[in-house]
Amino acid sequence: MNQSIIYIKTILLSAIITLAISCGNKHTEEDGHNHGDTSELDEENGSHNSDSENEEHDEEGLQLTKAQAKTVGLEFGNISAIKVNDFINTTGTLGLPPNAMAAVSAKSNGIIKGTKKFVEGNYINKGEVIAYLENPDFIVKQQEYLEAKAQLNLKKLDVERQKTLVEANAGVSKNLQNAESEVAIFEAKTIGLSKQLEYLGILTKSLTPGSITQQIIIYAPMSGYIANINFHNGMYVQSSIPLMEIVSSEHLHLELDVFEKDIAQIKVGQKISYSIPALGNTIYEGMVSVIGKEFDATSKTVRIHGHLEGAKPQFLKGLFINAKIWQSDNTDTALPDKAIIQDGENSIIYVAQEAKDSTHIKFSTIRVIPGPTDNGFTSIKLIDTIPEGFQIITNGAYYIYAQSKSGVLTHEH
Repeated sequence: MNQSIIYIKTILLSAIITLAISCGNKHTEEDGHNHGDTSELDEENGSHNSDSENEEHDEEGLQLTKAQAKTVGLEFGNISAIKVNDFINTTGTLGLPPNAMAAVSAKSNGIIKGTKKFVEGNYINKGEVIAYLENPDFIVKQQEYLEAKAQLNLKKLDVERQKTLVEANAGVSKNLQNAESEVAIFEAKTIGLSKQLEYLGILTKSLTPGSITQQIIIYAPMSGYIANINFHNGMYVQSSIPLMEIVSSEHLHLELDVFEKDIAQIKVGQKISYSIPALGNTIYEGMVSVIGKEFDATSKTVRIHGHLEGAKPQFLKGLFINAKIWQSDNTDTALPDKAIIQDGENSIIYVAQEAKDSTHIKFSTIRVIPGPTDNGFTSIKLIDTIPEGFQIITNGAYYIYAQSKSGVLTHEH
């Protein structure tokens, strides 16, 4: 009985062990299958992780659709070779040397008659009649000259007669001497009056009692533009008061004031560009011709004179000008100011390759070192190399920069 029970227990235990082993094998197979499923999941997860990495990589590249680029007005271009160099800012005026200005004055006191119709700004030629000046004294001067001339001729005849008498021992040498003395006196008087009349503009060679005049002519002493007029018909004028001022633009030059800290950088021959705000935005050219030798302790400046080149502006005395004195005349590589972005301590530009078979434009950043700026352009030196076939964003770079900072410019799936 006991043996039977033991036998039954042994069989049951074997069956349990066999069942356990069988279940273990089956579980192993199922585990193998499950590992296969896990492998598939891993492949899916691996694929998903790879996409995630690619997505992060794409987000590092800035992108816009072509429609967006057109909407914001993106413009593409390349680096230009232009003259953008260091310069010194100065201010000043247009000036004239002393021989380029003339004050017109009456040569005597008198009344203005027959004034020509001039206005300030008119161009006048040298020798042109400006007005007539009347004074009764002119008549007296001419009369005195003609009388002195007649007396001189008479005294000369008397000298000849006295010489004849002395030679014939019929005259007195003292009378001859007196006659010669009177000739010298009238000769001096005649010459003096002749000079006075010629100074007034009255020619004495052709002067006769019938040609005596009470007027003299006021002529323009030089060609140029009339700066101001201080007389009119019927006005009594004095010789000490200027009637008109004439300026000649032929010798027009720049008078610039350069600060003490900049004067060491100024050299004769350097190019100047300048504008006159009151006359518009036109840029004119010039060249440093003279560096002043006197330092103004009040304004801390030195006066620089510049020669004008090319087209000249309209001259208006005392007009303020802005000028730049260029340090060199070299050609540099440059871009429009708006193409360069300041990103912290770095300066960057954006480049892109507009693929025809893509709906997106991908942007890359290029680091640059900016230099001098002028007329909307800044000279640059590239730190990074621009990939072949890529163009520079010359307009709209700031939009790309702003959108990149906000995270908007990412790849769209």
